[in-house]
Amino acid sequence: MLVLTVLAITIALFVFEVVRVDVVALSVMVLLGLLGLVPSDQLFNGFASNAVISIIAVMILGAGLDRTGVMTVVAAFILRIGGKTATRIIPLISGTVGVISSLMQNVGATALFLPVVSRISARTEIPLSRLLMPMGFCAIMGGTITMVGSSPLILLNDLISASNASLPPGAETLGQFELFDVAPVGLALLATGIAYFLIVGKWLLPENRTETSAVPARTKTYFADTYGIEGDVYELLVTVDSPLVGMQVGDAEKLEGIPRLLAIRNTDEPRMAPPADEMIWVGTILGVMGTRDVVGRFALDYHCRLQPRVKTFGGLFNPSRAGISEIVIPPGSKMIGQTIGEARLRKRYGISVLAINRRGKIINEDVRTQTLEPGDCLVSHSTWKDLSEVQRSRKFIVATDIPKEEQRPQKVAHALVFFAISIGMIMFTDFRLSIALLVGALGMILTNVLSIDEAYNAVSWKTVFLVASLIPIGLAMELTGTAAWIAQKAMVLLGNMPDIAVQLVIAVLATVFSLVMSNVGATTILVPIAISIALTTGANPTMYALIVALSTSNAFILPTHQVNALIIGPGGYKVADFVRVGSGMSVIFLAVMLTMVNLIF
Repeated sequence: MLVLTVLAITIALFVFEVVRVDVVALSVMVLLGLLGLVPSDQLFNGFASNAVISIIAVMILGAGLDRTGVMTVVAAFILRIGGKTATRIIPLISGTVGVISSLMQNVGATALFLPVVSRISARTEIPLSRLLMPMGFCAIMGGTITMVGSSPLILLNDLISASNASLPPGAETLGQFELFDVAPVGLALLATGIAYFLIVGKWLLPENRTETSAVPARTKTYFADTYGIEGDVYELLVTVDSPLVGMQVGDAEKLEGIPRLLAIRNTDEPRMAPPADEMIWVGTILGVMGTRDVVGRFALDYHCRLQPRVKTFGGLFNPSRAGISEIVIPPGSKMIGQTIGEARLRKRYGISVLAINRRGKIINEDVRTQTLEPGDCLVSHSTWKDLSEVQRSRKFIVATDIPKEEQRPQKVAHALVFFAISIGMIMFTDFRLSIALLVGALGMILTNVLSIDEAYNAVSWKTVFLVASLIPIGLAMELTGTAAWIAQKAMVLLGNMPDIAVQLVIAVLATVFSLVMSNVGATTILVPIAISIALTTGANPTMYALIVALSTSNAFILPTHQVNALIIGPGGYKVADFVRVGSGMSVIFLAVMLTMVNLIF
């Protein structure tokens, strides 16, 4: 009764959000210790558990891949195919994460794609809250595609083996599942989840405008209001009929009506801040900034083709790599007395000056001909890496906070090798998940893909404490026999109900258990009971066991699942959001799962 009381209090605090969920989890853990419901020497085992260490490791792995630019490439690929509409981006993100989570733990796939989704949100201006929940839910469902995609399915064959050992002499042993036996069920669940968000997501998903670390502190609105810098980035393809052909960039910038020229590609590699003597040829792609009317009019007048999407410069203009900044010319700077053109700021420092704030007067026309004076504030566009170099020079004072997400493309091979090692150990060895993932995380740290401080910063400690503090609840239910008592009482009430009704009760019970305790604990308790019921009623015991293992992934209503705990902070979600969106998802999950299991098994 004490455990049931604590359980009811925990659920109530989660639902009504009296305090933050991680504070609730910590409070409940301490309460379990004070009441003696969990032995004191086991109370804090969650902090050293396989799940928590795995979460820490995958966050570091994800940060390493992101720092090398791998995730930027993935984000650019999704944007290139999906454009900027939620109806196309959500299926691409969710489907990709779902397939990846079938081969690694769903929390790992979610952690890897968090920075990808954050960047896509920044680029498309789709609120992060409308992308993270579909991704997280589909990652959970993707874990049901293979027998290594989620912990309950990994555990299932071991539980079946244990049940075989306890069968009476002469009884037929229960079969075990191969790697892809559950693939039809998992794929159907994943497809249904994507369809659910496409159909009703617009009305159910919250629209939280949260700031992310990938977005510079100075917003587009600030620069538009202060300096009149408006518009977006576009790409122009120079055609054979264009008068720009054979012209230098510096001469092109003197043309009437030209938008701000920020990047160019006339070789294999696109480059920011093209120097004034850079030549423009047929097929050159220009990255320009301005309103669509200005850019469209210039494209028409100078026979350039306006590209439908930013593809060539997508990575360069990503907010985590480049943006607008303010640079002040201090007294005594060697730049004083030179024009912007003479200073060759683009060629020497990689910065494009968009406007000048001179004692409150805004100059945004004929900028290249302006002579620099002490106190001039240059509104510039550059990569954060180039801006870091500018900051080290005594000729300038950088007034904008530089995001510390500097890319390290030279380390991409190291990051991919250690990520592949971790995945290989998960798939082909018997090492625990936490050990396999820590090998990759430590490898990235030792090869300087990430510094140890960056690795610490990559970990969401709120998530770690939430998951670690909830583990003792499941332990208390197991040690006191509460879980088994609940399960047995529920089964007694079934009586002579039809098979599908019994299956539904088992699935609902597994779902409820997975919301308030670890899905592994719920599977361990309920699989033996489900097998016993099947043997008693003449049903297929392996199918009943599979229903339990799949149903413990039906964890969408509360943020107690590791994946949900991972996305609740970045998405700015409240528990009520999970209840509203997850309730319908849970009902659909049960219907599709039971239908597919009965059709196949």
